[in-house]
Amino acid sequence: MRSPLLEVIALDAADAAAAEAGGADRLEVVTGMDRDGLTPSAATVAAIRAATRLPLRVMLRGGEGFRTDRAEVANLRAAAVELAAAGADAFVLGFLDPDGDPDLPAMAAVSTATDLPWTCHRAIDHARDREAAWRQVRGLPGLDTVLTAGSPRGVGEGLPWLVRQACDPADAGLILAGGGLRPDQVPSLVAAGVLQLHVGSRVRPEGSWAAPVDPAQVRAWRVVVDSAAG
Repeated sequence: MRSPLLEVIALDAADAAAAEAGGADRLEVVTGMDRDGLTPSAATVAAIRAATRLPLRVMLRGGEGFRTDRAEVANLRAAAVELAAAGADAFVLGFLDPDGDPDLPAMAAVSTATDLPWTCHRAIDHARDREAAWRQVRGLPGLDTVLTAGSPRGVGEGLPWLVRQACDPADAGLILAGGGLRPDQVPSLVAAGVLQLHVGSRVRPEGSWAAPVDPAQVRAWRVVVDSAAG
């Protein structure tokens, strides 16, 4: 079994340095967590790039929710080019159309602004038909990861779906489990073959986005993740 990957959300360079010190493998770079995560500035990405050697997956999202429009798609395409130049290694994005199905044209347009790989974030958890959404999204160009809790209500409710989906090794390789993930859920996920885990507020004092990443809390997650892999 390959070693599990631990991804931590970073809002700034201090978060990035703390996450690396604690043993994170990768960062998701965002701003505006009061709106569930928006596109950070190029200056923020450049500062984080200077502060860490970890791979950076940068959010491309102009507003709260999963809907988008042509103007925002154009803006996000331009942002992707700028953020790639600032040091992004990959992107994070995901959109639904008015019917609650994956907005495939929007995702394809934004994700192909550069040749970098990308994560589809939790849009599929909120799709009207999660199974159909999964089948549609997994074939998009450049996609190599799907951030999912298995449920719009988080991993606590979605764990059975994640474990069931991981029965297909190809699907297991795509899953990045996150969304209220708790340490006690990690062993079941790793045993099922889900080897990418995502945490955000749970590596901050009192789970507050106003608090910085705590390297000791990241280290505790590192121990949990590595122990689950044996």
